[in-house]
Amino acid sequence: MAGKTTTPDLTITNDFTPVTYDEQYILMVNALKKYFPIKGGLVSKTVGYVKAVDGVTFNLKRGTTMGLVGESGCGKTTTGRTILRLSGEKTGGQVLFNGQEVYDISPKEMRSLRTKMQIIFQDPFSSLSPRLPVGEIIGEAVREHNLVPKHEFNDYIDQVMDNCGLQPFHKDRYPHEFSGGQRQRICIARALALNPEFVVCDEPVSALDVSIQAQIINLLKELQEKYKLTYLFISHDLSVVEHISDSVGVMYLGNLVEYGETRDIFKNPLHPYTKALFSAIPVPDPTVRMNRIVLEGSIPSPANPPSGCKFHTRCANCMERCKHEAPVQREVEPGHYVVCHLYDQ
Repeated sequence: MAGKTTTPDLTITNDFTPVTYDEQYILMVNALKKYFPIKGGLVSKTVGYVKAVDGVTFNLKRGTTMGLVGESGCGKTTTGRTILRLSGEKTGGQVLFNGQEVYDISPKEMRSLRTKMQIIFQDPFSSLSPRLPVGEIIGEAVREHNLVPKHEFNDYIDQVMDNCGLQPFHKDRYPHEFSGGQRQRICIARALALNPEFVVCDEPVSALDVSIQAQIINLLKELQEKYKLTYLFISHDLSVVEHISDSVGVMYLGNLVEYGETRDIFKNPLHPYTKALFSAIPVPDPTVRMNRIVLEGSIPSPANPPSGCKFHTRCANCMERCKHEAPVQREVEPGHYVVCHLYDQ
């Protein structure tokens, strides 16, 4: 399928081959793109685009967790929000949830689908309304979607809170009366109250102390086993991702440069960028000498990415073809994909 989205100033080409739905996957993302227009001039016309997500492809099996890692600004959060249709219309590609294209359904159908797709935000404090008590924050959407009868509402909210480590008397308290870890539990309870199938966890532990991080991660794993949830776990903490994820995708400047099972990615990283990221993981042993790979330069602007391979400006293995020819995704070993010219042979 091929199409074009045209503005008065620029043309975005949207060429991709549609995928066929496979029942083992709850989510199938194919060549997903999300560009944000750059306005300029006296009449505020579109003069360019920030290519936040630029052709991301992966499949997510039911009941599993996929970790999405990369440097700040690489497009991890935008990918998650675009999948959930929280960032306006997509620029291109496919997002199939249970075989249904998320962007082709009506507002009424999307409203119903919202209960099946939820998100846990990075900052628990700013994502909670300071004017509502916790019971109302958790139960607001439950009441809006009529998920339980009125006479069962309070008992249902109590059960959801108990599942997330919160006490019933917390219902009448406000977010500012809780610690960071408790606030994140409230955010998790709000997401799970709608009985979702798929949850985007957008760096849910990055704002918490290490000891509290462990509690939240364990809680997420327990809830996943209990309710057969599927997670897209966005993080920059590779140790956390290794612990919780079944598969891992590595993003760089809007693209997925490597994707595979967690054990394969951590045992045998293939892409030079993945190797550099993993070399920065601290080892809790003072006698171990770390072979740190230091990347030269800074991340190029997503509004004006380099030609060819986007990573070539910082890659120690850069070849001449890398500067002009964009690599394609290749399966180097079963289930282990990489986007790099080093593996073209």
